Parts: sequence; C-alpha cells; structure tokens
Amino acid sequence: MDITKLTGIGEKRAQALRAVGLNTVFDLINYFPRDYDDRSQIKTVEELIPGVVNTIRGVLASAPDNINPPRKRTNGRPLTITKAVLNDTTGKLEMVWFNQPYLKKYFRTGQEYIFTGRVKLDFKNHLQMESPDYEPCSETLLSGGRIVPVYTTPKGFSQKTFRALIYQALDACSGLDVGVSSPFYDNLPYCIRQANQLCDRKAALYNIHYPESNQAFMAARQRLVFEELFFMQMALFTLKGANAETPGIMLCDININTFVNGLPFMPTAAQLRVLHDIASDFKSGMRMNRLIQGDVGSGKTAVAMAAAYMAITNGYQAAIMAPTDVLAQQHYKDFCHNFRQYGIETVLLTGALTASARRETLAKIASDPKIMIVGTHALIQPGVEYARLGLVITDEQHRFGVNQRFMLSKKGLENAPHTLVMTATPIPRTLALILYGDLDISVIDELPPGRQAIKTYCVDSHYRGRVHDFIRKEADAGRQAYIICPAIEDTATENETIHNETISNETIRNVQDYTRELSAAMHGLTIASLHGKMKPAEKQQIMDDFKAGKTHALVSTTVIEVGVHVANANLIIIENAERFGLSQLHQLRGRVGRGTAQAYCVLITDAKSKITKARMKAMTDTTDGFKLAELDLAQRGAGDFFGTRQHGLPDFTIANLYTDIEILKKAQAAAHAAYKGEIVLSDEESKMLAMNVGLSPVL
Repeated sequence: MDITKLTGIGEKRAQALRAVGLNTVFDLINYFPRDYDDRSQIKTVEELIPGVVNTIRGVLASAPDNINPPRKRTNGRPLTITKAVLNDTTGKLEMVWFNQPYLKKYFRTGQEYIFTGRVKLDFKNHLQMESPDYEPCSETLLSGGRIVPVYTTPKGFSQKTFRALIYQALDACSGLDVGVSSPFYDNLPYCIRQANQLCDRKAALYNIHYPESNQAFMAARQRLVFEELFFMQMALFTLKGANAETPGIMLCDININTFVNGLPFMPTAAQLRVLHDIASDFKSGMRMNRLIQGDVGSGKTAVAMAAAYMAITNGYQAAIMAPTDVLAQQHYKDFCHNFRQYGIETVLLTGALTASARRETLAKIASDPKIMIVGTHALIQPGVEYARLGLVITDEQHRFGVNQRFMLSKKGLENAPHTLVMTATPIPRTLALILYGDLDISVIDELPPGRQAIKTYCVDSHYRGRVHDFIRKEADAGRQAYIICPAIEDTATENETIHNETISNETIRNVQDYTRELSAAMHGLTIASLHGKMKPAEKQQIMDDFKAGKTHALVSTTVIEVGVHVANANLIIIENAERFGLSQLHQLRGRVGRGTAQAYCVLITDAKSKITKARMKAMTDTTDGFKLAELDLAQRGAGDFFGTRQHGLPDFTIANLYTDIEILKKAQAAAHAAYKGEIVLSDEESKMLAMNVGLSPVL
C-alpha cells in the first residue's frame, strides 16, 4: 500500500517520506523508533517534582491566553507567552509556552488532557510546567500516559505527527489479509519461534512502536533482532555453502619463496602465515573465499601481491579492485614496481581513462592471460571481458558490497576464480566470524619491525596556533603533514546533535577555507587541498606532488582515509574530531607512521560531552585498532561503525552487533540448523524461508 493512501499524506509530505526511503505502509511499519520516553507514570499536582520532566493528567480550567510582555527577543520581535491552567483533584498547575501563539486554538476549556514537560517554581514559588507536550485524553494515547516512541523524523514531521502516522499505518495493516503479503505474516518457522521463546510478528511490531510495558518491549525487540540476524545468517550460510561446493582453479606451481626473496623487506611471521593459508586454498581444488584482516600498516598489500604473483605464474590473470581512483593509482604504481622484475605486466582500468586508453586496456585484458589488472568499480562494468581471470582481490571490504565482489568473480573462468578480500577495519574476531560468514578469515596481527607507535594528542581549538607552528617545525625538518576537515566548503546550516551534544555547524572546518587560511599563515610553505569533488586527474596530480615532496601540507577530506601511503608524512591533524567514529579516526591516523621518523596525530575538538571525551581518550591511550573497534561498536552500533550505506554488510534496522551478541549466537545456531535441514519445516515454511533469505540485504 502506497503511503499516499494514508490520511493526511499529500504530495509534499509523501516526498519527505520517500526522501528517507519510506515509500509504502510496509516501510513505515518497519521504521523503528530510535529511543523511547517513559511517560507512563502519571502524577497529580501535589506529586509533581520540580526540576525534572513530569507527566500529569487533568482538565483545562481556563482558556489559553496569549501575553506580550514588555521585553523582546534578540531579533527585535515581540515575545509571546501562552498560558493555560490545568486542574486535578489535588490542585492547579500553570502551563507556559513561548512564541507559540497558534496553540491557543488547539485547546478547549473543560476538556481533559495529558501534559508532559519540565516543572519549575516561578518567582511567586508557584508550580509551572514549561513548553509541555500535550494530547487530548482518549482511548488511544500516543504521546502521553504510556511508553512513547521517539523517531528520527523526516523533514516537516513533528514527533507527534509522525507517531500518529505510524499508528495509522499499523491500524491500516490490521484490516488487511494476514497472508504472505501482510507485514504481520510470521516469516519465522513455528519451531524456531517456540525453541527461542519468541513472540509472534504482529505483537512484536505493535510493541516495538507502542510498548504496552517494558516486558512487552523487550519481547518485541528480541523477536525483531532475532529475525533480522537469523535471515542474515541464513543468507551467509547459503553463500558459503555455494562457494564450498564450487570447484576452483587448482594452482599447482606454488613457490612463495621466489616472490618473498624479491621483496625489499622481510615479511613478518603473520604475513607468512597468511600466505601459507592462501597457498593451501590454491592447491585445494576448491574456490578460495578468504578475508585478510589486518590493522593499518600491517602489510596486507604485500600479501595480495604475493597471491597475485602465484596466480599469474600459474598462467592466470589477477585483478584487484580498489574503492577510489587515488588508491587504484597507488596500487598500480606499487604492482608495476614489484612485478617488473618478474616480467609481469600491470594494467590500470578506471573511469578516468581517455576513450582510446580505455579501448587499449580492454583489449589487453581480453587477450593477455597472464597480466596484473588494477582498477576501481570500472572492473565490473559491462563490456569488460577477461581472458583468464583466476584471482579476484577486493581492497577495503567495508566499501564494497557482497554483490560487487560477486559481480567481479562472475567475470572469471566458469564463474569460479579465487577471491581474496582485504580490510583494515579491525573487527573483534568472534564478530568477524559471524559477519563474514561466507569467507574464511586470516588475520595479520603484527606490524613490520622498526615501526614506532604514533603519538596521539587531543586539544581544543585554542591550541590551533601551536599546532600550526608544529606543522612548520616538521616542514623545516623535511617532513610533511595532512590536515583533515569534515567538509569541503562552508555549508553551515542548522546545528547538529552528536553524542547528545549540540554542535554548531558554524564551527565546522572545511577544506577550502582552511587551505586559504593556512596558505596565508604559512609563508614559504606549499599548501594543497584534496577532496572528492575534484576530477580524478586533478586528484592524482595533487597526490603525486605530495608523494614527491613538492607539497608541505595537504588539506583534505577523508578521501585519503584508505590505503594512501606517503612515508615522509609524519603528522596528521584531524579537525572536528568529534564528527568521526573511532575506527575512522584510527584509519586516518594510519596514514602516517609509515617511515622511520616519529609520527604524530593531533585531534582537535571543542566538544565537551562525556562520550566524546571518552572516545578521544581512547584514541590517545591506544593504537590497537581492535580495542578501538570494540569501543566504537559499543558506542555507535554497526551501521555507523561500518559507514552507513557504504559497507558491504547489512544495514541493520534494529540489531546492534555489539549489545545483541547473545541473540546473534542463537540466531546463528537456528540458521545453521535450518540450513542443514536439521529441523522439520512445512512446505509453506520452507517457501517462506527461501523467499526471505533471497530478500536478505546480505545478498
């Protein structure tokens, strides 16, 4: 049912709903609250507690009246105060609203209302409730007298309006057929619901939006979290099962030592262990699907090169897909440099190529069976034909979806090239085993010898001058610096709330202004800027100049977050650090410390919330990406942790992969039993299971 079928939804409101992905009534019902207010404890006037939020029920004793006191607002306009008086059996309470004169027409004398707001004592020592939320008493209370949902509302919707819309959607679906098309149809087999003590789907949906009690809410949430994780796990088991049953290209001539001996450094024991895992996969006769997980700077690219070398020397092509043009260019240069000594040719395919260069590269890919191919998403575009693709490598898995990885593998021989995935996003191993259920996992858990720990400091904006002096000091010593800003240009609009703290967008540092300011202040130093809106060729030239030491400082957005390697850069300054997740801050910090000189990371933030302070302290206390990842998951949830709508993992609507780990384990056990056929299902349940696995965001 389209959202325009609901009362009060015209085209303007429909557009606002569609802008956040709410196209149907089904979408609305599955748009869960982000928080709840417990307004179920209704007090009388004599029970009210000053200084805190109270909920009270009573009769409006006098019609609201608008008053214009002599003082004015700062913008020169008159201040309007709307007052009304509520009566209950124990006394009277005055309600006050500021600059909302239109409220007068919404109230009726003698009618019973529920009000929720902060109570204080006025100058006469009388109780007063300021700017309360209100609702006329009726059989259906949505904003008072109960546990009230709080939503992330679309533009133009108040909490009260949106609550009413959700309730209307639930009510509309209650009158529909309860068949498979109904949002209330139970998609979990009865035996699984029973074994895990889960309520039915209809009760779960009603109580996630409008909980009858705390117990009803917990039961509803457990059911919906279990359901979401169960189908994710079923999809992953299906993927892994399909992979395990797929014969792969057998590579018989495996000689790791030849490539290792040609490297300008000695690989760590962890790198060698992972290489042996890959070699075993190559010789198994089955298709490899392996994840290499390692902290920033641990040497994943060297392992990928060795794997590519093995594939190419066995007569097959290898391809690596990077998430950005900048990183693809870097990989191209690194592979060219290392593979030239073995007579292996490397080609580059990105969207930035000229038409003639693209035709030449496509012809080479389609005809030469023993080359190294480096590229971006261009590698999976229609028209790209591979002569003999035997190994697919995707760099930074959290930037690619499973579908994209699958599309590249489909380009291979008989749809069965080996697959290697690399990620520098540290994930606790137990969680990784569940999340990456379709992959075998290898971890590079040590850094190359000689690397010094990056010294990290957190300061407020008053220290910016001293930080800039530090940039000059390092530049005078022949070193280079990154400065990271969260925005490209000045787009300050309304304030934002981050970690329950209001952050003024006027204080957001942006690349364009910062570059101008730094250039003016740093006479004699070359300052450049880099951001995602630049053309690929322009970005590449800027990075080439920085790598060549022509630029002293590079002001950038997080476009440099992934994989960029400049050994001479030993200082990174991150402005508005409160706006980045811990894992992203750790990724950014990993851009320095790649040479022998001591490296530094300076976090600049004026945010004062307890959460921000805890996050900044964690960054200054440890360089262990796995510890930071656990804290990031605990504080922000999986969606933010992996980068909302950019990662290849499900965008969970209700599950939190940190707090819901026990439910996740139960869901995984149930999914495994269902996948293995260890539970008895009816034909209808089997069909429903198959349909929902196919709809899982994993696939």
